[in-house]
Amino acid sequence: METSSKTHRTALITGSTSGIGLAISHALAADGFNIVLNGRRPEADQEPLRQELADKHGVTVSYLPADMSDPKQIERLMANAIKKSSGIDVLVNNAGIQFVAPLEEFPTEKWDAILAIILSAAFHTTRAVLPHMRQQQWGRIINISSAHGLRASPDKAAYVSAKHGLVGLTKTVALETAEAGITCNAICPGYVLTPLVEKQIPDTARAHHMSEEDVVRDVMLSEMATKRFVKTEEIGGLAAFLCSDEAASLTGAALSVDGGWTAR
Repeated sequence: METSSKTHRTALITGSTSGIGLAISHALAADGFNIVLNGRRPEADQEPLRQELADKHGVTVSYLPADMSDPKQIERLMANAIKKSSGIDVLVNNAGIQFVAPLEEFPTEKWDAILAIILSAAFHTTRAVLPHMRQQQWGRIINISSAHGLRASPDKAAYVSAKHGLVGLTKTVALETAEAGITCNAICPGYVLTPLVEKQIPDTARAHHMSEEDVVRDVMLSEMATKRFVKTEEIGGLAAFLCSDEAASLTGAALSVDGGWTAR
């Protein structure tokens, strides 16, 4: 899709070495955006992935590691990314973790980590990119929330709280930037078969004393009318549209890609 001067624009996607983040990286690279990948592992470990993405799409790709629960590391990440690219034009806040347990058994350190990585990290990254976006009067911020940013489920207190908070942050940023050529939207997927979700299956099975097959059928896909996992490429395609000029008036929205889950 056409985006003016897109070949000179750079997108930073947090948590982008697999799953949804990697799919979004491929979609934006295919549209001509230069890409900054992010993960926790050292730069040398991700060199094959970085090179593959650059070779496939013919764009500049870099990788910057950071622990997204640590504000100091986020500050260094953003400073390095902005310096390398003379500014970040598209920010996708995708990094996330999950933990499943009843509230009275929920470890406080897991609560703190989930809110830090999903919600606080998005605040820190957004705060860092806004000056450049305001200066050039163009920017796209995409927060990867969840159907759990709109609905709750048992045993996911931290995740549901963080994803709901991310939708609220999206709306606030959209209002604050509405006259600056910047949009901010949240994508709210249903269950996507990513490494994060794959890890949830045995955790949920233990919490509910169910088989893993029953967890997939009766817990994860029970509310999704399509009865299938959302594909990562579907999320990537929506992110690419949100970064286009045609999406300039779409801001402050929480866009469900959940197989009809939240339509009920």
